[in-house]
Amino acid sequence: MAIVSVPNKSVAVNPLKQSQTLGAAMAFLGLKGMVPLLHGSQGCTAFAKVILVRHFREAIPLATTAMTEVTTILGGEDNITQSILTLMEKSNPEIIGLCTTGLTETRGDDMQGILKDFRKSHPELDSLPIILVSSPDFKGALQDGFAAAVEGIVRELPEPGRTIPQQVNILAGSAFTPGDIQQVKDIVAEFGLVPIVVPDLSASMDGHLDDSWSPITVGGTTLEQLRKVGSSCFTIALGESVRGAAEILEQRFEIPFEVFRELTGLQPVDEFLQALSDVSGVRVPDKFCRQRKQLQDSMLDTHFYFGRKRVSLALEPDLLWSTVLFLQSMGAEIQAAVTTTRSPLLEQLPIDQVVIGDYEDFEELAKGSDLLIGNSHAGNIARRLGIPLYRQGIPIYDRLGNGQVTKVGYKGTMDILFDIGNILLDTEERKARDLKYEM
Repeated sequence: MAIVSVPNKSVAVNPLKQSQTLGAAMAFLGLKGMVPLLHGSQGCTAFAKVILVRHFREAIPLATTAMTEVTTILGGEDNITQSILTLMEKSNPEIIGLCTTGLTETRGDDMQGILKDFRKSHPELDSLPIILVSSPDFKGALQDGFAAAVEGIVRELPEPGRTIPQQVNILAGSAFTPGDIQQVKDIVAEFGLVPIVVPDLSASMDGHLDDSWSPITVGGTTLEQLRKVGSSCFTIALGESVRGAAEILEQRFEIPFEVFRELTGLQPVDEFLQALSDVSGVRVPDKFCRQRKQLQDSMLDTHFYFGRKRVSLALEPDLLWSTVLFLQSMGAEIQAAVTTTRSPLLEQLPIDQVVIGDYEDFEELAKGSDLLIGNSHAGNIARRLGIPLYRQGIPIYDRLGNGQVTKVGYKGTMDILFDIGNILLDTEERKARDLKYEM
């Protein structure tokens, strides 16, 4: 059991966490025909957009209510109304995701009342889904905002219906990349199941060329699919952070669910495939048995380089959990673990301590490590300490292909094994060369 500590500092130095607003906006980007609308100043939206564009290297549809000093004091009702009407006129989205920011949450805008008044004033837009998410950036982190958006989606859009035996819901947390989601979809389909992923970033943020530019998301979970979520026979929650969304579906539609906290590593993937076999009644396909043998061989090849290595991580809680357990399964030791926000997972981590802090805390705790794991903001720390960095999380702006990176399933586990293993191998080779020259 880990001890969770929070440094007693009056200010964050070199912040690690990203805002709830960014997380909620990213979740909404996994819905087709969507425009996330951030209720705040233009700077709030511009900052989020820059991070998402640099990470995914894609056009990101984000809109803002453009609050000013005057409207912040007098109230943002008119800004919300005008923003929605402008979006409908110029972009015609199928869904709007309305996310609050620290500015408007501090003021205390009555968002439910504002939307209620908007519906009364514009009955012609009664059929337009507007999903409201409270996502202040003065508390929580990206993972919390992402999870809140998923909960808002499953609370508002699914409708009751006759159960479809082979249809399953997949609720994906923020720790899973578009490549991860595509891999999960492919695995689920091999069992004869029809997955509905909420949100499906693999169809929108995976990096693909479309025939024409669009001001709204061109891929993702469709509104029709979202309506059918209530008819699924089972829900798979990927990540502890989306457990709440799975519970909402269970309460509303009596859909049983299971939470998979990680899908990286031999045992977690075994358990996932067994669950799919139980739900579908189909035995595990031979192709996965072959991949499992390949993973076992890969673990034998790479464990020499992982054994007793000291690793320091700075990640969101869900991603921290899966990465720590995977590294420990390969014989690595966790020297430091720094995260962004509270989670029931933190106390359960099989390490001594978890720090909810910033990159200043991380730099101090990580001295002497063999490997650092964090987003691109950890690059300067890695250079100062002379320790190699494996990039995970958001944002990663100094590497290409973030939409396709895969770390789940047997194949994804092999990818991360080889990626980290090659970093550790290269470090050992370099140390050996330096020792030879010194002699």
